[in-house]
Amino acid sequence: MKQLFLCLSICFFSWSCLNAQSYDLTAGMRMGTDWGLSAQFRVAKKVTIEGILQSSLQREEILLTAIAEQHNPLISRRLNVYYGVGLHKGWINNDPELSLKDPAGVTMIAGLEFTLAKLNISYDIKPAVNVTGGEHRFYTQSGISMRYVIAKKNSIFKVDKKKQRERRKKQRQRARAKKRKN
Repeated sequence: MKQLFLCLSICFFSWSCLNAQSYDLTAGMRMGTDWGLSAQFRVAKKVTIEGILQSSLQREEILLTAIAEQHNPLISRRLNVYYGVGLHKGWINNDPELSLKDPAGVTMIAGLEFTLAKLNISYDIKPAVNVTGGEHRFYTQSGISMRYVIAKKNSIFKVDKKKQRERRKKQRQRARAKKRKN
């Protein structure tokens, strides 16, 4: 019993200390019940914002979705489980007989992603609720996204940190120069 408790404690501690993503920015294709483009940008330690522009194979519409996602590592930061919620807005290719309004509503997402070198692959289920418009009030989508890692982890934030260090260094130099003059 003690060994099981120790093993579970070590697993939980190491799991909670891991960073979730190994990238800052990815972009690529999404294929499944709908097809389109997908891009993710890491905004916090375990949080990304994903934008999806897709066209439906089942419905005559184009859909733009923005989702905030929480990532949790499984074995390492390269294999994640993620979930999130966001908003979607669609545009129906108007058929005079249908006279449907453009859909808008709430989208949820849950999935699994794996990053290897510069390739990010994910599988997810994405249910959506149309608050207004659309052919259906509720529908689900699933898809596989293949994205290219444009910026590896911290590559974007390192530039900002370097600029901040340079600004502080210049400020210290100016302060020293003022002291010398006085």
